[in-house]
Amino acid sequence: MATTTLATFLRDRRTRLDPATFGLAGRRRTPGLRREEVAQRANISPTWYTWLEQGRGGAPSADVLNRIARAMLLTEAEREHMFMLGLGRPPEACYTSVDGVSPRLQRFIDRLETCPAVIKTATWEVVAWNRAATLVLSDYGKLPPGERNMLRFVFCNPEVRAKQHDWETIARFSIAAFRADAARAGAVSQIGALVEELCEKSEDFRRIWNDNEISVPGEGQKRLVHPVFGTIDLEFSSFAVDGRVDLNLMIYTPVDPAVAEQIRQRVLESA
Repeated sequence: MATTTLATFLRDRRTRLDPATFGLAGRRRTPGLRREEVAQRANISPTWYTWLEQGRGGAPSADVLNRIARAMLLTEAEREHMFMLGLGRPPEACYTSVDGVSPRLQRFIDRLETCPAVIKTATWEVVAWNRAATLVLSDYGKLPPGERNMLRFVFCNPEVRAKQHDWETIARFSIAAFRADAARAGAVSQIGALVEELCEKSEDFRRIWNDNEISVPGEGQKRLVHPVFGTIDLEFSSFAVDGRVDLNLMIYTPVDPAVAEQIRQRVLESA
């Protein structure tokens, strides 16, 4: 089987494009757009684009590849594949805000009757949660969307802070993981206003933020002092949502099976 190259990929995608989609009419001898039409849409030289399809001219720049991706209406997966072929690396992350999650993803976390689960963005805005999370962590549904930020909970919400058995450790972990999430998703410029706000509202946040710690969120443990369930030991795991660099799934698993059963019963009662 022949190895797929950037030239092969570009020719294949160009010939699959429907000229009518781009308002181009008239009979054509070959399928797809012409090379000069792609070049015009990408605002690059027709000669340079032709060389790319012929495997000539060296490696293109990231800017050129992004222009071609927009010109060809490539999906995010196709754009990433093109970057790997052309430059040997994925494109730099470009963060976009998220309003919610797919119904399928929501149904998945709803099935977790004993495990609180939340889905957050790279800026730590909670965009989805299950009933167990409402009972154990916080009732996100009672808050306006702009106030469902996990860092605000940790540093500005006295009730959330009071639940943490070791607040300092949780606070430091949260900021270190927050830095990593924002950087990985290309959201560094989007967190400036939030960081400034929290520095003004919380001396603790300002103190820990200035330590410049960073860690990759993965898994760990935390202990909550809950008004209904008592002291709860939870193991948490962090999962990337495939194809969505902007989203992260956090699942908290009760260590004690008896506590897990109590949570499940409460979830069923509230259904």
